[in-house]
Amino acid sequence: MKIAVLMYQTSLTKGQELVALRMTKELRRQGKDAFLLSTLFHDGKRVPWYEQVLKSVRGYTVKEEFGIPVIRMDGYISSWPPRRIMLRDAQSTFRHIVEDLGIECFIAHSTLWNGPEELARFKLWSDMMVRERLRDRRLIACFMPHYQPPSPIHYVQIERLYREVWNSTVFPIIFKTADLILCTTPVEANQMVELGADVNKCHLYPGGIDEEMFNNLGKVDVYSRFNIPKDAKMITFIGTVERRKNPAAIVKVATRLLNRKDIIFIVAGSPSDQSDILTKATRALSNFRYVGEVSDDEKISLIKASYANIIMSRMEALGITQLEFMYAGKPVITSAVDGQRWLVRDGIDGIHVNGPEDIEGATKAVLRLVDNEELASEMGKNAVKRVSEFTLSRITQNLIERLESL
Repeated sequence: MKIAVLMYQTSLTKGQELVALRMTKELRRQGKDAFLLSTLFHDGKRVPWYEQVLKSVRGYTVKEEFGIPVIRMDGYISSWPPRRIMLRDAQSTFRHIVEDLGIECFIAHSTLWNGPEELARFKLWSDMMVRERLRDRRLIACFMPHYQPPSPIHYVQIERLYREVWNSTVFPIIFKTADLILCTTPVEANQMVELGADVNKCHLYPGGIDEEMFNNLGKVDVYSRFNIPKDAKMITFIGTVERRKNPAAIVKVATRLLNRKDIIFIVAGSPSDQSDILTKATRALSNFRYVGEVSDDEKISLIKASYANIIMSRMEALGITQLEFMYAGKPVITSAVDGQRWLVRDGIDGIHVNGPEDIEGATKAVLRLVDNEELASEMGKNAVKRVSEFTLSRITQNLIERLESL
Protein backbone atom coordinates (compact mmCIF):
# COMPACT_ATOMS: atom_id res chain seq x y z
CA MET A 1 0.00 0.00 0.00
CA LYS A 2 1.34 3.44 -0.99
CA ILE A 3 0.36 6.12 1.52
CA ALA A 4 0.58 9.93 1.52
CA VAL A 5 0.43 11.59 4.96
CA LEU A 6 -0.88 15.13 4.39
CA MET A 7 0.06 18.04 6.69
CA TYR A 8 0.02 21.77 5.96
CA GLN A 9 3.72 22.23 6.82
CA THR A 10 6.66 20.32 8.23
CA SER A 11 8.30 20.86 11.61
CA LEU A 12 10.63 19.06 13.96
CA THR A 13 9.17 20.70 17.08
CA LYS A 14 5.42 21.29 16.69
CA GLY A 15 3.02 18.59 17.88
CA GLN A 16 0.71 17.92 14.92
CA GLU A 17 3.51 18.19 12.39
CA LEU A 18 5.63 15.81 14.46
CA VAL A 19 2.82 13.25 14.59
CA ALA A 20 2.53 13.35 10.79
CA LEU A 21 6.31 13.02 10.36
CA ARG A 22 6.63 10.16 12.84
CA MET A 23 3.60 8.39 11.38
CA THR A 24 5.25 8.48 7.95
CA LYS A 25 8.55 7.17 9.30
CA GLU A 26 6.89 4.32 11.16
CA LEU A 27 4.74 3.34 8.19
CA ARG A 28 7.97 3.01 6.20
CA ARG A 29 9.65 1.02 8.98
CA GLN A 30 6.76 -1.41 8.79
CA GLY A 31 7.13 -1.91 5.05
CA LYS A 32 4.70 0.61 3.60
CA ASP A 33 5.73 2.92 0.76
CA ALA A 34 4.80 6.10 2.64
CA PHE A 35 5.42 9.75 1.78
CA LEU A 36 4.98 12.91 3.84
CA LEU A 37 2.91 15.28 1.69
CA SER A 38 3.16 18.96 2.57
CA THR A 39 3.44 22.49 1.23
CA LEU A 40 6.46 24.69 0.57
CA PHE A 41 6.67 25.63 4.24
CA HIS A 42 8.74 24.41 7.20
CA ASP A 43 7.99 26.15 10.51
CA GLY A 44 6.24 28.99 8.70
CA LYS A 45 9.09 29.69 6.25
CA ARG A 46 9.51 28.56 2.65
CA VAL A 47 11.97 25.75 2.08
CA PRO A 48 15.05 26.82 0.06
CA TRP A 49 14.02 24.80 -3.02
CA TYR A 50 10.46 26.13 -3.25
CA GLU A 51 11.03 27.45 -6.78
CA GLN A 52 11.52 23.87 -8.00
CA VAL A 53 7.96 23.17 -6.88
CA LEU A 54 6.58 26.30 -8.53
CA LYS A 55 8.28 25.38 -11.82
CA SER A 56 7.16 21.74 -11.73
CA VAL A 57 4.85 20.77 -14.58
CA ARG A 58 3.00 18.27 -12.35
CA GLY A 59 2.69 20.65 -9.42
CA TYR A 60 4.96 18.87 -6.94
CA THR A 61 8.48 17.64 -6.22
CA VAL A 62 9.78 14.69 -4.19
CA LYS A 63 12.92 15.16 -2.09
CA GLU A 64 14.53 13.20 0.73
CA GLU A 65 14.06 15.12 3.99
CA PHE A 66 14.19 13.98 7.62
CA GLY A 67 15.23 10.54 6.36
CA ILE A 68 12.00 10.01 4.35
CA PRO A 69 10.64 11.06 0.93
CA VAL A 70 8.70 14.31 1.22
CA ILE A 71 6.30 15.49 -1.48
CA ARG A 72 6.13 19.28 -1.63
CA MET A 73 3.24 21.04 -3.38
CA ASP A 74 2.30 24.70 -3.66
CA GLY A 75 0.74 26.52 -0.73
CA TYR A 76 0.39 29.93 0.86
CA ILE A 77 0.02 31.47 4.31
CA SER A 78 -3.57 32.63 4.68
CA SER A 79 -4.59 35.98 6.12
CA TRP A 80 -7.66 34.24 7.54
CA PRO A 81 -7.89 31.94 9.33
CA PRO A 82 -4.70 33.05 11.10
CA ARG A 83 -1.64 30.83 11.51
CA ARG A 84 -2.71 28.48 8.71
CA ILE A 85 -1.18 27.39 5.43
CA MET A 86 -3.42 26.51 2.50
CA LEU A 87 -2.95 24.28 -0.56
CA ARG A 88 -3.06 25.67 -4.09
CA ASP A 89 -4.49 23.70 -7.03
CA ALA A 90 -4.95 20.66 -4.80
CA GLN A 91 -7.26 18.64 -7.07
CA SER A 92 -4.89 18.63 -10.04
CA THR A 93 -1.86 17.95 -7.86
CA PHE A 94 -3.57 15.11 -5.97
CA ARG A 95 -4.51 13.55 -9.32
CA HIS A 96 -0.94 13.78 -10.61
CA ILE A 97 0.46 12.31 -7.37
CA VAL A 98 -1.90 9.35 -7.62
CA GLU A 99 -1.12 8.82 -11.31
CA ASP A 100 2.66 9.23 -10.98
CA LEU A 101 3.38 7.66 -7.58
CA GLY A 102 0.52 5.18 -7.30
CA ILE A 103 -0.77 6.59 -4.00
CA GLU A 104 -3.66 4.46 -2.72
CA CYS A 105 -4.28 6.06 0.67
CA PHE A 106 -4.22 9.62 2.01
CA ILE A 107 -4.13 10.51 5.71
CA ALA A 108 -4.89 14.21 6.25
CA HIS A 109 -3.96 15.89 9.55
CA SER A 110 -5.43 18.89 11.38
CA THR A 111 -8.44 21.18 11.02
CA LEU A 112 -9.06 24.77 9.95
CA TRP A 113 -7.21 24.55 6.66
CA ASN A 114 -8.28 23.42 3.20
CA GLY A 115 -6.32 20.15 3.04
CA PRO A 116 -9.03 17.96 4.61
CA GLU A 117 -11.72 19.65 2.54
CA GLU A 118 -9.77 19.23 -0.71
CA LEU A 119 -9.06 15.59 0.14
CA ALA A 120 -12.76 14.97 0.85
CA ARG A 121 -13.63 16.42 -2.55
CA PHE A 122 -10.94 14.33 -4.25
CA LYS A 123 -12.11 11.20 -2.44
CA LEU A 124 -15.72 11.79 -3.50
CA TRP A 125 -14.65 12.28 -7.11
CA SER A 126 -12.56 9.10 -6.94
CA ASP A 127 -15.50 7.09 -5.56
CA MET A 128 -17.68 8.34 -8.41
CA MET A 129 -15.01 7.32 -10.90
CA VAL A 130 -15.02 3.80 -9.45
CA ARG A 131 -18.81 3.72 -9.56
CA GLU A 132 -18.75 4.67 -13.25
CA ARG A 133 -16.02 2.06 -13.87
CA LEU A 134 -13.52 4.71 -14.90
CA ARG A 135 -11.21 3.52 -12.13
CA ASP A 136 -10.73 -0.03 -10.94
CA ARG A 137 -9.57 0.66 -7.40
CA ARG A 138 -11.03 2.97 -4.80
CA LEU A 139 -8.99 5.50 -2.88
CA ILE A 140 -8.72 5.24 0.91
CA ALA A 141 -8.99 8.57 2.75
CA CYS A 142 -8.39 9.05 6.48
CA PHE A 143 -8.59 12.17 8.62
CA MET A 144 -6.78 12.94 11.90
CA PRO A 145 -8.32 16.15 13.29
CA HIS A 146 -6.14 16.95 16.36
CA TYR A 147 -9.35 18.69 17.39
CA GLN A 148 -9.56 21.79 19.59
CA PRO A 149 -13.10 22.86 20.59
CA PRO A 150 -13.92 26.50 19.67
CA SER A 151 -14.00 27.63 23.29
CA PRO A 152 -14.73 31.32 24.06
CA ILE A 153 -12.15 30.99 26.85
CA HIS A 154 -9.31 30.31 24.43
CA TYR A 155 -10.25 32.19 21.25
CA VAL A 156 -11.31 35.72 20.47
CA GLN A 157 -14.87 35.86 19.23
CA ILE A 158 -14.14 36.26 15.51
CA GLU A 159 -11.79 33.24 15.43
CA ARG A 160 -14.15 31.15 17.54
CA LEU A 161 -16.99 31.86 15.13
CA TYR A 162 -14.80 30.96 12.17
CA ARG A 163 -13.94 27.66 13.81
CA GLU A 164 -17.62 26.96 14.42
CA VAL A 165 -18.37 27.67 10.74
CA TRP A 166 -15.53 25.34 9.66
CA ASN A 167 -16.84 22.61 11.93
CA SER A 168 -20.40 22.92 10.63
CA THR A 169 -19.50 23.10 6.92
CA VAL A 170 -16.37 20.97 6.47
CA PHE A 171 -16.81 18.20 9.03
CA PRO A 172 -20.00 16.83 7.39
CA ILE A 173 -18.25 16.17 4.06
CA ILE A 174 -15.22 14.73 5.85
CA PHE A 175 -17.38 12.40 7.93
CA LYS A 176 -19.25 11.33 4.80
CA THR A 177 -16.19 10.53 2.69
CA ALA A 178 -13.46 9.48 5.15
CA ASP A 179 -12.86 5.77 5.69
CA LEU A 180 -11.32 6.37 9.13
CA ILE A 181 -11.25 9.21 11.66
CA LEU A 182 -8.01 8.90 13.64
CA CYS A 183 -8.50 10.21 17.18
CA THR A 184 -5.74 10.94 19.68
CA THR A 185 -7.91 10.09 22.68
CA PRO A 186 -11.36 8.66 23.50
CA VAL A 187 -12.27 12.24 24.49
CA GLU A 188 -11.65 13.37 20.92
CA ALA A 189 -13.52 10.36 19.52
CA ASN A 190 -16.57 11.37 21.56
CA GLN A 191 -16.26 14.93 20.25
CA MET A 192 -16.17 13.65 16.68
CA VAL A 193 -19.27 11.51 17.24
CA GLU A 194 -21.08 14.50 18.77
CA LEU A 195 -20.22 16.49 15.63
CA GLY A 196 -21.64 13.78 13.37
CA ALA A 197 -18.95 11.13 12.82
CA ASP A 198 -19.81 7.42 12.64
CA VAL A 199 -18.46 5.83 15.82
CA ASN A 200 -17.43 2.76 13.80
CA LYS A 201 -15.08 4.94 11.72
CA CYS A 202 -13.26 6.32 14.78
CA HIS A 203 -9.87 4.73 15.35
CA LEU A 204 -7.60 5.50 18.32
CA TYR A 205 -4.12 6.74 17.33
CA PRO A 206 -2.61 8.50 20.38
CA GLY A 207 0.44 10.18 18.85
CA GLY A 208 2.93 7.47 19.63
CA ILE A 209 6.27 7.03 21.38
CA ASP A 210 9.23 6.73 19.02
CA GLU A 211 11.11 3.92 20.78
CA GLU A 212 14.00 4.04 18.30
CA MET A 213 14.65 7.71 19.07
CA PHE A 214 14.67 7.03 22.82
CA ASN A 215 17.05 4.11 22.44
CA ASN A 216 19.53 5.95 20.19
CA LEU A 217 19.47 9.46 21.70
CA GLY A 218 19.79 11.04 25.13
CA LYS A 219 23.53 11.10 25.79
CA VAL A 220 24.04 14.88 26.10
CA ASP A 221 25.32 16.22 29.44
CA VAL A 222 22.50 18.74 29.86
CA TYR A 223 23.84 19.91 33.24
CA SER A 224 26.96 21.29 31.59
CA ARG A 225 25.20 22.28 28.35
CA PHE A 226 22.59 24.45 30.10
CA ASN A 227 24.43 25.35 33.30
CA ILE A 228 22.18 23.36 35.62
CA PRO A 229 23.33 22.45 39.15
CA LYS A 230 23.81 18.69 39.28
CA ASP A 231 22.26 18.37 42.72
CA ALA A 232 19.01 20.14 41.69
CA LYS A 233 15.84 18.30 40.75
CA MET A 234 14.70 19.46 37.31
CA ILE A 235 11.01 20.21 36.78
CA THR A 236 10.89 20.52 33.00
CA PHE A 237 8.60 21.85 30.28
CA ILE A 238 9.35 21.13 26.62
CA GLY A 239 7.21 22.65 23.87
CA THR A 240 6.59 25.79 21.87
CA VAL A 241 6.66 28.78 24.22
CA GLU A 242 3.27 30.11 23.17
CA ARG A 243 0.23 31.32 25.06
CA ARG A 244 -1.69 28.10 24.40
CA LYS A 245 1.05 26.06 26.10
CA ASN A 246 1.20 28.66 28.90
CA PRO A 247 4.86 28.25 30.02
CA ALA A 248 4.59 31.69 31.65
CA ALA A 249 2.61 29.99 34.41
CA ILE A 250 5.74 27.99 35.26
CA VAL A 251 7.58 31.26 35.94
CA LYS A 252 4.98 32.03 38.63
CA VAL A 253 5.51 28.61 40.19
CA ALA A 254 9.29 29.12 40.16
CA THR A 255 8.85 32.53 41.81
CA ARG A 256 6.99 30.91 44.70
CA LEU A 257 9.74 28.34 45.18
CA LEU A 258 12.81 30.58 45.04
CA ASN A 259 13.80 29.49 48.54
CA ARG A 260 14.06 25.83 47.48
CA LYS A 261 17.64 25.53 46.25
CA ASP A 262 17.09 21.84 45.43
CA ILE A 263 14.55 22.61 42.67
CA ILE A 264 15.15 24.17 39.25
CA PHE A 265 12.63 24.79 36.49
CA ILE A 266 13.71 24.24 32.88
CA VAL A 267 11.77 25.43 29.83
CA ALA A 268 12.90 24.31 26.37
CA GLY A 269 11.23 25.01 23.06
CA SER A 270 11.07 27.18 19.98
CA PRO A 271 10.35 30.89 20.59
CA SER A 272 6.86 32.30 20.28
CA ASP A 273 4.63 34.86 21.99
CA GLN A 274 5.86 34.13 25.56
CA SER A 275 9.59 34.15 24.81
CA ASP A 276 10.20 37.59 26.32
CA ILE A 277 8.57 36.60 29.62
CA LEU A 278 10.78 33.51 29.88
CA THR A 279 13.97 35.32 28.90
CA LYS A 280 13.38 37.97 31.59
CA ALA A 281 12.62 35.26 34.15
CA THR A 282 15.92 33.53 33.35
CA ARG A 283 17.78 36.74 34.22
CA ALA A 284 15.70 37.43 37.34
CA LEU A 285 15.23 33.98 38.90
CA SER A 286 18.11 31.76 40.00
CA ASN A 287 15.87 28.66 39.84
CA PHE A 288 14.59 29.15 36.28
CA ARG A 289 16.18 28.54 32.86
CA TYR A 290 14.75 29.12 29.41
CA VAL A 291 17.19 27.28 27.14
CA GLY A 292 15.45 27.91 23.81
CA GLU A 293 14.96 25.42 21.02
CA VAL A 294 16.79 22.13 21.51
CA SER A 295 17.85 19.26 19.26
CA ASP A 296 16.26 15.82 19.52
CA ASP A 297 19.34 14.55 21.35
CA GLU A 298 19.18 17.44 23.83
CA LYS A 299 15.44 16.99 24.27
CA ILE A 300 15.67 13.29 25.10
CA SER A 301 18.62 14.01 27.40
CA LEU A 302 16.58 16.65 29.23
CA ILE A 303 13.66 14.25 29.59
CA LYS A 304 15.86 11.49 30.99
CA ALA A 305 17.60 13.85 33.42
CA SER A 306 14.40 15.49 34.69
CA TYR A 307 12.69 14.70 37.96
CA ALA A 308 9.19 15.52 36.65
CA ASN A 309 7.37 17.16 33.76
CA ILE A 310 5.09 20.17 34.16
CA ILE A 311 2.58 21.46 31.62
CA MET A 312 0.01 24.19 32.31
CA SER A 313 -1.59 24.23 28.85
CA ARG A 314 -4.83 26.01 28.13
CA MET A 315 -5.63 23.47 25.39
CA GLU A 316 -4.08 20.09 24.67
CA ALA A 317 -5.62 17.42 22.43
CA LEU A 318 -3.16 14.85 23.80
CA GLY A 319 0.41 15.95 24.57
CA ILE A 320 3.20 14.18 22.67
CA THR A 321 5.80 15.47 25.11
CA GLN A 322 3.87 14.03 28.05
CA LEU A 323 3.98 10.63 26.35
CA GLU A 324 7.75 10.99 26.11
CA PHE A 325 8.25 12.00 29.74
CA MET A 326 6.01 9.14 30.87
CA TYR A 327 7.90 6.67 28.69
CA ALA A 328 11.09 7.78 30.48
CA GLY A 329 9.42 7.09 33.85
CA LYS A 330 8.75 10.70 34.86
CA PRO A 331 5.56 11.81 36.64
CA VAL A 332 3.58 14.62 35.02
CA ILE A 333 2.06 17.70 36.64
CA THR A 334 -0.69 18.84 34.29
CA SER A 335 -3.47 21.40 33.99
CA ALA A 336 -5.58 18.38 32.98
CA VAL A 337 -7.31 20.08 30.05
CA ASP A 338 -8.87 18.11 27.18
CA GLY A 339 -6.98 14.88 26.36
CA GLN A 340 -4.47 15.41 29.19
CA ARG A 341 -7.13 14.40 31.70
CA TRP A 342 -7.36 11.02 29.95
CA LEU A 343 -3.65 10.51 29.28
CA VAL A 344 -2.32 11.37 32.74
CA ARG A 345 -4.25 9.65 35.53
CA ASP A 346 -4.46 11.83 38.62
CA GLY A 347 -2.58 10.33 41.55
CA ILE A 348 -1.38 7.40 39.44
CA ASP A 349 0.89 8.70 36.66
CA GLY A 350 1.01 12.30 37.83
CA ILE A 351 -0.96 15.11 39.43
CA HIS A 352 -3.88 17.11 38.03
CA VAL A 353 -4.14 20.75 39.05
CA ASN A 354 -7.26 22.85 38.72
CA GLY A 355 -6.68 24.29 35.25
CA PRO A 356 -3.98 26.39 33.59
CA GLU A 357 -4.07 29.25 36.13
CA ASP A 358 -3.88 27.10 39.27
CA ILE A 359 -0.43 28.31 40.32
CA GLU A 360 -0.98 27.38 43.95
CA GLY A 361 -2.01 23.85 42.99
CA ALA A 362 1.00 23.46 40.69
CA THR A 363 3.34 24.70 43.43
CA LYS A 364 1.92 22.19 45.90
CA ALA A 365 2.19 19.42 43.28
CA VAL A 366 5.89 20.16 42.71
CA LEU A 367 6.57 20.07 46.45
CA ARG A 368 4.55 16.90 46.88
CA LEU A 369 6.70 15.07 44.33
CA VAL A 370 10.05 16.56 45.32
CA ASP A 371 9.50 15.91 49.02
CA ASN A 372 8.30 12.34 48.46
CA GLU A 373 10.73 10.54 46.17
CA GLU A 374 8.98 7.23 46.78
CA LEU A 375 5.70 8.67 45.47
CA ALA A 376 7.43 10.22 42.45
CA SER A 377 9.14 6.90 41.67
CA GLU A 378 5.88 4.97 41.94
CA MET A 379 4.09 7.41 39.64
CA GLY A 380 6.97 7.17 37.18
CA LYS A 381 6.70 3.37 37.09
CA ASN A 382 2.96 3.62 36.53
CA ALA A 383 3.57 6.11 33.72
CA VAL A 384 5.88 3.67 31.91
CA LYS A 385 3.24 0.94 32.08
CA ARG A 386 0.56 3.39 30.94
CA VAL A 387 2.29 4.50 27.74
CA SER A 388 3.83 1.14 26.82
CA GLU A 389 0.63 0.44 24.87
CA PHE A 390 1.07 3.71 22.95
CA THR A 391 4.40 3.01 21.27
CA LEU A 392 4.60 4.19 17.69
CA SER A 393 5.28 0.68 16.41
CA ARG A 394 2.23 -0.77 18.15
CA ILE A 395 -0.33 1.90 17.26
CA THR A 396 0.93 2.06 13.66
CA GLN A 397 0.72 -1.70 13.30
CA ASN A 398 -2.90 -1.48 14.48
CA LEU A 399 -3.54 1.28 11.96
CA ILE A 400 -2.03 -0.75 9.10
CA GLU A 401 -4.22 -3.71 9.97
CA ARG A 402 -7.27 -1.44 9.94
CA LEU A 403 -6.26 0.12 6.60
CA GLU A 404 -5.64 -3.26 5.00
CA SER A 405 -9.06 -4.45 6.17
CA LEU A 406 -10.54 -1.66 4.06
